[in-house]
Amino acid sequence: MSMTQASSVRSKAITQPNLTCTPLVLTPRKNCVVAVNMPSPSFHRHSLPMPRPPLVSSNANAAPFLLLPTNNNQQQQLRRMGDAAIATGVHGAEEEQEHIFRSRFPPVAVPDDVTVPEFVLAGAEAHADKTALVEAAPGGQSYTYGELARDVARFARALRSVGIRKGHVVVVALPNLAVYPVVSLGIMSAGAVFSGVNPRAVAAEIKKQVEDSEARLVVADAVAYDKVKDAGVPVIGIGDAARLPGAISWDGLLAAADRTGAPAVALDPAQQSDLCALPYSSGTTGVSKGVMLSHRNLVSSLCSSMFAVGPEMVGQVVTLGLMPFFHIYGITGICCATLRHKGTVVVMDRFDLRAFLGALLTHRVMFAPVVPPVMLAMVKSPVADEFDLSGLALRSVMTAAAPLAPDLLAAFERKFPGVQVEEAYGLTEHSCITLTHAGGDEEGGPVQIAKKKSVGFILPNLEVKFVDPDTGRSLPKNTPGEICVRSHAVMQGYYRRKEETERTIDAAGWLHTGDVGYIDDDGDVFIVDRIKELIKYKGFQVAPAELEAILLSHPSVEDAAVFGLPDEEAGEVPASCVVRRRGAPESEADMMAYVAERVASYKKLRLLRFVDAIPKSVSGKILRRQLRDDFIKRANTAAA
Repeated sequence: MSMTQASSVRSKAITQPNLTCTPLVLTPRKNCVVAVNMPSPSFHRHSLPMPRPPLVSSNANAAPFLLLPTNNNQQQQLRRMGDAAIATGVHGAEEEQEHIFRSRFPPVAVPDDVTVPEFVLAGAEAHADKTALVEAAPGGQSYTYGELARDVARFARALRSVGIRKGHVVVVALPNLAVYPVVSLGIMSAGAVFSGVNPRAVAAEIKKQVEDSEARLVVADAVAYDKVKDAGVPVIGIGDAARLPGAISWDGLLAAADRTGAPAVALDPAQQSDLCALPYSSGTTGVSKGVMLSHRNLVSSLCSSMFAVGPEMVGQVVTLGLMPFFHIYGITGICCATLRHKGTVVVMDRFDLRAFLGALLTHRVMFAPVVPPVMLAMVKSPVADEFDLSGLALRSVMTAAAPLAPDLLAAFERKFPGVQVEEAYGLTEHSCITLTHAGGDEEGGPVQIAKKKSVGFILPNLEVKFVDPDTGRSLPKNTPGEICVRSHAVMQGYYRRKEETERTIDAAGWLHTGDVGYIDDDGDVFIVDRIKELIKYKGFQVAPAELEAILLSHPSVEDAAVFGLPDEEAGEVPASCVVRRRGAPESEADMMAYVAERVASYKKLRLLRFVDAIPKSVSGKILRRQLRDDFIKRANTAAA
């Protein structure tokens, strides 16, 4: 059961320009809200305060955020219009209609005086003995809320004692461990900036992030220590000191901080406008970039995504922490969200189906954010038959990293009929979740569930529009376009990448996601594909996700990926790599014919190859660029 559903059931400081708010005049009309943009001097980029080095916001043209209505009449008007709100922007004497969509739910309050750790740990003393984090493996470490709050404060003091100050970046190279939120929240509490990295990445990749972020410290355990010990900065080592020669001992550091106590002179405390996180984008669609997120970004995101969690659910939810915590969804959407409402996070480092199912049963997990390959294993692997799944407490699974094939969804629902499947949508640049699948209505009525195959509805406090990539014009309902979002959760910019920031966040503050989708008459949003991944065949656009879903519906296909290959005549042609079920008789030609029977001629696969596995990122996204480069390399080798 998701928490929204459950209520109805980085010496130099890092700075960024202040976000400014330009009020909009709301004029009611039948079935719509008209928003007239009143330009303000604070809106222009050159009027913003000059940032101080080293880490500054590239989002110098940060836009005014649409102030949502707060009085009863305006809220009632929003409720009547649902998600489909049409806004009209006035630019000088020229009036241009914009199709802007907002949540079907009323705005939610966002506290303006708290940091992420303060927000997440508020009320921890009342739940001091309750388990906050527990590792799923037998004998794994655990933390109560009392221990969590204590050690977050201890680590913050320890960081200050070794010279970490507001704005300094600390890179965390840890697998999913119960101590992970202690580390990340402790860094934020010290006024520093948490930057998670995949501990299983190669040493060169980790060093690149350490250097690019100008980190002052690295926190690691034995999994990544050999990769980070030569990164050029001190390393705090968690675990067996014998396996971490030369590292600063975690236990010793905390003990020394205890003996030192609080500083005699108060240090510059963290403010909500300060940066607190610098996650790096996956790099699957370009060079990996640091995404600058402030305390306000994350607090705003959490308030919106947990808008429907009522007081009756405090302390009740048990969430599976399998998604990597170095990913924004893992640390924010799973850990921070669950800890905010004093639930329990069951921590898993890596996916193994037996361990996964055992954890679900043993810890009575209610909500499990997963990726489609995990659901595929739950449905097709014979390992699942070794367990009596009738005792599952699981109420909901959520998948967001990759599209969920309709046949997989149907098979999952047949095998686990009591488990609600939610597809959500979010991105690092927007702090986490943007669209969600379930929530109670504004009057406390029945839970509202978005349609199957959709990625949910718009969260409170957010604006969304769908833009024609060629003309830049916003599009009406039921018309696919690039998804753009505007809210207080939009990142401050890409670190040291001003031009890329300006390409991503426009002058009006809209974050251009690069994803193509549309909103229907009921306010449910559907993802078509990524703009960069759309295949352009003789001028026609082909969505890889559509062809992948067809391939996955074939009983002999275990996994599939579709991508474009360069072609002199057509520009690009659709090609695929397929994992065929062991013993299946179908040939590559058979698979191509299966797809051809179900699509228009321009969508047909022109090339297909059987492979042992589909490469994917840790968050479950298909590495299409790797597959395409592999395919081209093989073709060139064969032709030589």
